[in-house]
Amino acid sequence: MSPGKISPLNKVKALVFDVFGTTVDWRSAVTEELTLRAFRKGSSDLPEDLKSRVQALTEEHWGKFAHEWHESYSVFCHSFKPETDDWKNVDQHNRDSLVSLLESWNLTGLFTATEVQSLSLVWHRLPPWDDTSDGLDKLGQTYITSTLSNGNTNLLRDLDDFGSLGFQNFFCAETFRAYKPSPTVYLGAARKLGLEPEEVALVAAHLSDLESARSCGLRTIYVERPEEEHWKTDEKYNEKYQGAKEWVDLWIGEEENGFVTLAHKLKQVA
Repeated sequence: MSPGKISPLNKVKALVFDVFGTTVDWRSAVTEELTLRAFRKGSSDLPEDLKSRVQALTEEHWGKFAHEWHESYSVFCHSFKPETDDWKNVDQHNRDSLVSLLESWNLTGLFTATEVQSLSLVWHRLPPWDDTSDGLDKLGQTYITSTLSNGNTNLLRDLDDFGSLGFQNFFCAETFRAYKPSPTVYLGAARKLGLEPEEVALVAAHLSDLESARSCGLRTIYVERPEEEHWKTDEKYNEKYQGAKEWVDLWIGEEENGFVTLAHKLKQVA
């Protein structure tokens, strides 16, 4: 920013955070949980054909399974129509999606119904990135902080407790009965905070999320996280990725210590 130029973040009073991928590391935790549980089941009394299929799966396979599970969550949120669809929260989706994925991977019967339910709640136990807790603590001294996630309230509160995150508010799809990228979610957060949209900034590791927030008048802060940005590598969206550098209000690179650096940089514009 050139000397004397006022930052578009100057009027921001509240920061709302995407959670999965931005605030917590879902990929490593879900892959590890799947790998461990499959290893244990592979040593148990399973039918021989199922046991052999499970024992042939590596951590890399389970990483792909985790990726497909997360992708199903994204598809679910983007396809949900609040005007016509019966409400279904992310916990319910994650369980149903897990059952479907096990079937498509020819692994039906690997886990009991109770084990499927337990495994589906792995999303409640995701570790924060190394900079998350410290950064949120610093940011919370100046700004109102809140989640703005497609996860349901109990899920987000569990993640907050598990990772000692210290969010001041919990806004999510369940709060507004709609999923991002619906404007209802972004504008609803501003309303709940009693602020104008331009007084709220979304912090996210996904440019599509930020693009939707920007279209609703929110300010935008991009925090790069490993493997989270599909615009960067997708040829179809690469031009949009490069163009986003012109409209994102603050860009924190992957090697810049995330939320801690964000707190430092925002001090310069407060």
